[in-house]
Amino acid sequence: MPNENGNAYGLTVLSPLCGETRENQSVAAILRARLRNLDVHENSPMARVPNTYLSRMFVLDDVFYQGKPALQEHLKSKYLVFIAELHGELEPYLRGMWQHAEPMVRGLWEFCIGFDDVHDASGFVKYIEKCQVETTFYFNGSTDKPLAEQLKALYLKQELGKFVHENQGRDAAALQQAFKAFIARVDPSNLAGPTWRAGASSLALAVAGDASARAPSA
Repeated sequence: MPNENGNAYGLTVLSPLCGETRENQSVAAILRARLRNLDVHENSPMARVPNTYLSRMFVLDDVFYQGKPALQEHLKSKYLVFIAELHGELEPYLRGMWQHAEPMVRGLWEFCIGFDDVHDASGFVKYIEKCQVETTFYFNGSTDKPLAEQLKALYLKQELGKFVHENQGRDAAALQQAFKAFIARVDPSNLAGPTWRAGASSLALAVAGDASARAPSA
């Protein structure tokens, strides 16, 4: 659901798993193995999905019993849980997810009840909307700006810190020339690049589109 600012959207999806076994394994076990084998960070399929602030997927077996006075309850099935925080409207986001991560979507949701009827982006949107539950808690401290703007801001912050460190003690004329070169290199108004790479896990891999950028020395 959208947050109060209207730009960020919190999505929580519980898709029930079928009770089948395949190759003498439960579908829950197979699904967990596929989730473990997904690439992460900048190589994650979700890093290619536009306007993803963050996402998480896991298998939910049952609810935890908290003890008295709570009632002991159990789920009727296991679930694939998908949580995402994103910028913009839900339908365009899900269409982008299908467009940029369809193999992952099919490989994970194929074990879910009702997914057999999903054959295209429109079907995926309808399916996810049926499985959606209300989101009341946001994990991401986002500025509610589009992802491209936030990635560019991260890149500029990092590069400015490096610039300040590397130009300590220069005289005014040399500093001015260095700053002009810095602005030309980082191109602040260009969101396409150079910029922070979506899903980057280290400074060495963080910068996209800037061959001269490097991580600060230890």
